[in-house]
Amino acid sequence: MDLNLNIFKIESNNIAPRKGRILIAEPFLPGSYFNRSIILLVEHSAEGAVGFILNKEVDFPIQNFYEEFPNFEADIYVGGPVNPDYVYFIHTLGDEIPGSIRVMDNLYWGGSFDVLKELVRDRKIKPDQIRFFLGYSGWGPGQLEEEIKENSWLISNVKVDQVMDCSADFWMKVVKSLGGKYKLWENFPENPTFN
Repeated sequence: MDLNLNIFKIESNNIAPRKGRILIAEPFLPGSYFNRSIILLVEHSAEGAVGFILNKEVDFPIQNFYEEFPNFEADIYVGGPVNPDYVYFIHTLGDEIPGSIRVMDNLYWGGSFDVLKELVRDRKIKPDQIRFFLGYSGWGPGQLEEEIKENSWLISNVKVDQVMDCSADFWMKVVKSLGGKYKLWENFPENPTFN
């Protein structure tokens, strides 16, 4: 019996990587960071790419990293393996946080951390308007494109509300919504040797 492994081959959907799109990890991409991850690209150019893993929550508050940060019930996620001791953030506050970089529509990356703390202290921001990340995912020139050619990532569009409200099962939801052979990905065990 021939086993058809083409279900793991990512077919070009004519969507190129760019700021504001997501990378969907193929089912067996190794490593604790990228295994079944969804990464939002916040920067993409000839110099490389930067993104944040959206679906890997950690179980402690931001105050564990910044004791002076006001009490705030926001989740924090693993953003990637680069600079994991630093906290990054995306938000829907736009120019309310000076220095923010627009990613897409009403979604922004970074900005003044001091202004952010003031907004939190003054209760002018809600937890659903911001997401925090430990570290980020980064690629050098041409590196992401090479990984895409190697079938490591499927690229897709995403809406701001999906980015701000995704959970641990976001990878499953996305592959299911893509349909076709990608829908089958959700049925494969994370480690095929356990099957």
